[in-house]
Amino acid sequence: MLHTPRADRNKPISPQRHRDTEKTTEAKIRLRTRAGKLDASGLRFGIVVSRFNEFITDRLLRGAYDCLLRSGAKDEHVNIVRVPGSFEIPSASRTLAETGKYDAIICVGCLLRGGTAHYDVIVNEVARGIGQSAQETGVPHAFGVLTCDTLEQAIDRAGLKMGNKGFEAALAAIEMANLKKAVVGSRSSVVGENKAVARRTSGVAPRNPNRKKRNR
Repeated sequence: MLHTPRADRNKPISPQRHRDTEKTTEAKIRLRTRAGKLDASGLRFGIVVSRFNEFITDRLLRGAYDCLLRSGAKDEHVNIVRVPGSFEIPSASRTLAETGKYDAIICVGCLLRGGTAHYDVIVNEVARGIGQSAQETGVPHAFGVLTCDTLEQAIDRAGLKMGNKGFEAALAAIEMANLKKAVVGSRSSVVGENKAVARRTSGVAPRNPNRKKRNR
C-alpha cells in the first residue's frame, strides 16, 4: 500500500501564509467571542457604600453614580444603600442580590492599613464575602473597595491622578450585567435548538400547542 509522503514539518512557513493564517484565526476568535456592552440602558443597579472613611467613599460613590447615568441608566433604577463599614458590605450586597431586582451590585468602601492585624482580617473577609455573594446569587458584583496603605493613596484613587475607582467599578458592573444577559440568552437558544434536533433525530414530532386534546 502506497502512502502519500508527509509534508516536511521543518519547512518554514511563508510570511504571506503566516499573515493569512493570523487573519483567519482573528476572525474566528471575534466570531466566537462574547463581551458585555458598556450600555446601562434598562439595567438596574444597587450601590452599597461604606460610611467609614466617608471622605473617600463619597468620592467613589459620586464616581460610580456618574458613570451609571452617563452610560444610560435611569436615576430611578439606581438604589444606594449605606452601611457602617466595609465589613458590612458583603451582607448588604447579598441581601440586595437575593431580591432579584438588580442586574449588578457595586461595592464601594475604603480600608486603610493601621498598626495592627485588623486591616488584613477585614480585607480578606470583605473580598471573600463579596466574591461568595456574586458566585452564589449569580448577580455580578463589582469590587470598588480601596485597600490602601495610606490616606494619600486612597485620595489618589478617589478622583485624582489614579482616576476614580468607583467609576471603574461601575463600568465593570455594566459590562458584566450585559455579558450575563448575552451568555444566558445564547445558552437558552442553544438549549432550545438542541431539543429540536433531538426530536427530529428521534422521530418524535414536535408538539403543536394549538392541537386539541382527545377526549378519552
